[in-house]
Amino acid sequence: MITPVFDDPNLVGSAGLVPALRLAESAGLYDLLGERLTVDSPNRVAKAGCVVAGMLAGADSIDDLDVLRHGAMGRVFDGIRAPSTLGTYLRSFTHGHVQQLDAVSSRLLAGLAAQAPGLLAGGGSGGIAFLDVDDSIREVHGYAKQGAAYGYSGVRGLNFQIAALSTPLVAPVIAAARLRRGNVASHQGSGRLLTQAITTSRRAGVTGLIMARADSAHFCHSFVSAALKAKVWFSVTVRMNNQIRGAIAAIPDDAWTPIRYPHAIFEPDDQAPGGGHWVSDAEVAQTTVTVFTSRRSSDHVTCRLVVRRVKRLNPASPAINGRPGSVQEELFATYRHHGFITNSTLSLVEADARHRDHAVVEQVIAELKDGPIAHLPSGSYTANAAWLAHAVIAFNLARTAGVLASKRHARARWATLRTQLINIPGRVASSARRITLHLPTDWPWAPAWQNLHDAATAPPATAST
Repeated sequence: MITPVFDDPNLVGSAGLVPALRLAESAGLYDLLGERLTVDSPNRVAKAGCVVAGMLAGADSIDDLDVLRHGAMGRVFDGIRAPSTLGTYLRSFTHGHVQQLDAVSSRLLAGLAAQAPGLLAGGGSGGIAFLDVDDSIREVHGYAKQGAAYGYSGVRGLNFQIAALSTPLVAPVIAAARLRRGNVASHQGSGRLLTQAITTSRRAGVTGLIMARADSAHFCHSFVSAALKAKVWFSVTVRMNNQIRGAIAAIPDDAWTPIRYPHAIFEPDDQAPGGGHWVSDAEVAQTTVTVFTSRRSSDHVTCRLVVRRVKRLNPASPAINGRPGSVQEELFATYRHHGFITNSTLSLVEADARHRDHAVVEQVIAELKDGPIAHLPSGSYTANAAWLAHAVIAFNLARTAGVLASKRHARARWATLRTQLINIPGRVASSARRITLHLPTDWPWAPAWQNLHDAATAPPATAST
């Protein structure tokens, strides 16, 4: 028989916060908060640290920030505040203060990249980095949420837009994010967000090429012009309007290049032994197109239109009894087409492959929704915007911790990092004014945790003379 008793004041449930917050300090988080955040709240630096630490430990609401107040946490960390105090702190934010926190996050990413050079590996000179812009709606309930409305998903919520920064070698971090009202158009503000994300990327040490990618919801002049102004590549899915359909129809039949997706499945033909087809077989082609022609001539953009087509295995239904079916043109009845515009100089097949990798941003959104953005916890719009800004800082800290821990953790999801590196139990013991943190024996990820701790607590390197 086991009898549970909550009576040990020397235990902590999230010992991984020790190296994680030490990493934040080394990267300059607290100095940046002290210099740039002017929100009218006493001890704002300590409170911001509490919110970030709570999110790292798994808090997805203001009440959940109480996860920090247990056992010996007060002996390991200074300045832990109650959830009610942190809620008041968040509600003190104005739009300007949220922008200040965004500036902190931008500069912190540069500090984290300096602490963990592998965070943006592959983005240096001669390399390439990707900025993926997308948005999503977080459903909310009740009538007290400022800015909540019914958006394109048909649910009532608030919209958040993010720009994820990644390279072919590393998992993404968040370069920029903002909260918006629930019924905003997806593309609104995407150009401004991209500009901020590019600035952050360059500040963090990305000196190579940058490709800005987005889906058809962000097919707009502001996004493309922001990329052109910053002298970076763009790769944006197009909407299938009459202009694009005409351009695709004009592509000669001999211009299509066959490609085969990785891990394609071959489906044999029982009626013809030895025959069959690849389920994920496709063809790509390209042409030149001028877009945004409804604007003044100086805003017209002439670029490559890359098209991927896949043969329909289940053809669309024809017209019956004079009623139109789903077949409108023979060209689009035989194939499914997916087109995007780009100004890159990549080969045709590589340009298509790089564009399809835009889906990486969906994983970032999923991790946020599985973490602190599971809820937007306040009725105040600016408090929720501040909550998102803190979540971005926590996400990038977690990603950096994974990079420092091991190659396996460098690509692990945030939930995995919490389980294996952050939420590890420990017991605090004091001797001769020194604190020892006793951790479980045979912890499966002890070497990775030790790597993180050693890297986060190492003294800064000094220049040789």
